[in-house]
Amino acid sequence: MGMNMGSGKKGPVSDINVTPLVDVMLVLLVIFMVTAPMLFSGIDLKLPKTQKVNNVGLRPELVILSITEAEQFFIGKNSVASKDLVPAILKQLKESKTEVVYLRADYSLRYEKVAKLIANLKKAGVSNIALVTEVEKSKE
Repeated sequence: MGMNMGSGKKGPVSDINVTPLVDVMLVLLVIFMVTAPMLFSGIDLKLPKTQKVNNVGLRPELVILSITEAEQFFIGKNSVASKDLVPAILKQLKESKTEVVYLRADYSLRYEKVAKLIANLKKAGVSNIALVTEVEKSKE
């Protein structure tokens, strides 16, 4: 249905009404903007909880090192043996052209294991290591 603008013609207007299309596209845009930061689920870990400091949107193209409670190592979603870990991370850093390793360590993992891993990475020349945590729920 269209408006007759006084041209004297009666009948339907052949112009396309794009308003519903724009509405649908805006809703889809909002949905993708909300879900995009949650796309990297990676390895199922129980991360330590902290207050919100930085908002890091983990994406698959980043170098994400995950350590499970059973001390299994993953780069992204790929399992890596502990002896091959440092060379694999250096290779991944070179391929992704970044300098940051995002470290996700399970909450129940001993601090000693995480500290030794960080020391080994720093010894190999990896200086930017970001520790990934979950945001604490407010108690209000």
